[in-house]
Amino acid sequence: MSKPSIVRGTRDFGPEKMVRRNYIFGTIKSVFEKFGFQPIETPAMENLSTLMGKYGEEGDQLLFKILNSGNFSEKIGQPDLDEGCKKLTTKISEKGLKYDLTVPFARYVVMNRNDLAMPFKRYQIQPVWRGDRPQKGRYREFYQCDADVVGTDSLICEAEIVLMIHEVMQALGINFMLKINNRKILTGLSEAIGAVGEEGTLAVAIDKLDKIGKDKVLEELAEKGFSQDSLTKLDPIFEISGTNQEKFLKLESLFQNSEIGKKGIEELKQVWTYFSVFGIDEKSIELDITLARGLSYYTGAIFEVKALDVQIGSITGGGRYDNLTGTFGVPGLSGVGISFGVDRIYDVMEELSLFPENQSVTTKLLFCHFGKTELEFALPLLQKARQAGVNSEVYPDISKIKKQMEYADKKQIPYVCIIGSEEMETGKLTLKNMSSGEQEKLTLEEILERFK
Repeated sequence: MSKPSIVRGTRDFGPEKMVRRNYIFGTIKSVFEKFGFQPIETPAMENLSTLMGKYGEEGDQLLFKILNSGNFSEKIGQPDLDEGCKKLTTKISEKGLKYDLTVPFARYVVMNRNDLAMPFKRYQIQPVWRGDRPQKGRYREFYQCDADVVGTDSLICEAEIVLMIHEVMQALGINFMLKINNRKILTGLSEAIGAVGEEGTLAVAIDKLDKIGKDKVLEELAEKGFSQDSLTKLDPIFEISGTNQEKFLKLESLFQNSEIGKKGIEELKQVWTYFSVFGIDEKSIELDITLARGLSYYTGAIFEVKALDVQIGSITGGGRYDNLTGTFGVPGLSGVGISFGVDRIYDVMEELSLFPENQSVTTKLLFCHFGKTELEFALPLLQKARQAGVNSEVYPDISKIKKQMEYADKKQIPYVCIIGSEEMETGKLTLKNMSSGEQEKLTLEEILERFK
């Protein structure tokens, strides 16, 4: 008999972890719904024609492909094998596991656009799969927790995403810093230094500023072909500091000759105006012109959230995109979205002990008994407790009280109701606090009142 195992890069979640994960999911979900986002789900599998080509060459390689059912190799000959894996894949596989939630969401919007109220606000909490090499913090199966609003260019949506981030982080007790940039500012930077069209290379380099320092960034750009004149003009960028408003003033002086750069500043200043209207405290928000992520698809605002007090990567990210559905034949549908990294949020909360006490407890009250008669006596009481909204269970076997108590201890059940002959005669049940060991004689009604 083979020893059971689990696929590398995947995980089992026991009751304690699942209760904590559900606490995070529930917190995020409640905030999404407060802001008018509606839930959807898309299948675990998508047609490869939907997925391929949307994530670049590397993403295509990391897609998990599903072999066609039946004798998929029947029509495969040596010429097909000689063509290589790319051509061969299309002949033996038509489906794949979804790589993220964004492409399936775009497909869903296109297929259902005539029935959706636009702007359409959706949230989605589902697993995705990637053929990465498993390592600490990187898995082949993991959950994404996304919210997007599509069908509007309104910058109010950006401000509301920031509001949602604040509510989620505060509810979870996480100290955080939210960094915001705009893709147009990155383009403006490349124009301002005379390196038009090189914003991608520029952004990737200056994004490393905190890690490798100014000199190494300039050295990397020089190796990438940036002229000395461009690097000299870049120097003022490294001096941009101060409050968010001071940064805006310095950027405006830099972008006098860049219309797209001016547009990026204008958009972010409008978002900041909405922060003021909504009463958002700016102490956790930073304008960071070195922030660069999602450059292949973000066209406006870019968000990234990092947890303070702990060494870990970003725990939330997102941004504005102008053409979500263009690859499916419906161009020009703009939107903005955010994705919460639940696995990293879990790690942060665990390291900083932020989960509420007894969060692993699902059962609040266990009915224990001395025998068959007492067990049967407990059943209607159990039903009344559940009807009163108390998470309750009864020990189902005829066993010694000690074993029943050990069961309660192992499940961290806080209260035990013990039923013996005396309790049946008097109607006064023995309620034991498993933490303090204190016992009281109470009627079922009095016990249920305690739980209220």
